[in-house]
Amino acid sequence: MSRILVTGSADGLGRLTADSLLSAGHEVVVHARNERRARTLGALVDRGADLVIADFVDREAVRRVAAELDDGKSLDAVIHNVGVWSGPAVMPVNIIAPYLLTALLPLPRRLVYLSSDSHYGGRPSTAGVDWRG
Repeated sequence: MSRILVTGSADGLGRLTADSLLSAGHEVVVHARNERRARTLGALVDRGADLVIADFVDREAVRRVAAELDDGKSLDAVIHNVGVWSGPAVMPVNIIAPYLLTALLPLPRRLVYLSSDSHYGGRPSTAGVDWRG
């Protein structure tokens, strides 16, 4: 079976994905942005999932997770699910963090990028975007 990281797996589609992959017999690494959200993953961890905790708005936290995951056990896939809807965290979390994490990890066989349908309701303005990442 494969070893798969699912970012943003504390709830929603990420959690359902991690749960399904565990049920199918895969080794799963779940991700939560903080300790409070990590506690919601207890049932998955009890079933064998590994856990990483990092707020992806912080580049140093992304680097730490990449180092933690570079433990000799390669990842077969990374499912980039983490994301925020609005505010100054959009650029760092939705764009910089997945790029940085992918660049820092030994390249898995598969990279999966999930997205919402928020682009249908978007507006063509970059005002308020934190370009510093």
